[in-house]
Amino acid sequence: MSDSDAGRELFWSVAEPHLEAGVLVRGTIMGRPCVRTADGEFVAVPHSGTGRLVVRLPEERVAALSAEGVGEPWGPGVRVFKGWMAVHGSDPAVWSSVIAEAVAAAE
Repeated sequence: MSDSDAGRELFWSVAEPHLEAGVLVRGTIMGRPCVRTADGEFVAVPHSGTGRLVVRLPEERVAALSAEGVGEPWGPGVRVFKGWMAVHGSDPAVWSSVIAEAVAAAE
């Protein structure tokens, strides 16, 4: 199984409780499957090439979590998007926590 496949599988397993609770809905962003709030706000997506978790958080949280080594600012190509972060590693507990934080920030 590739890193991308493993990342997608982990992503949907971590997102599933939020989907079942109706907190998140499936959507797309940049042509890729993602999760959004019921109001349509983007929350998270598995990166198609690496399988890493990409989330949308307030810029100050991206900076703080990056400083803690949880992830790094992210953007497609060379441009970094404000408030977007790619999470390092594939720890389900970290992914779940970061997605929960992104949900709270989007509300």
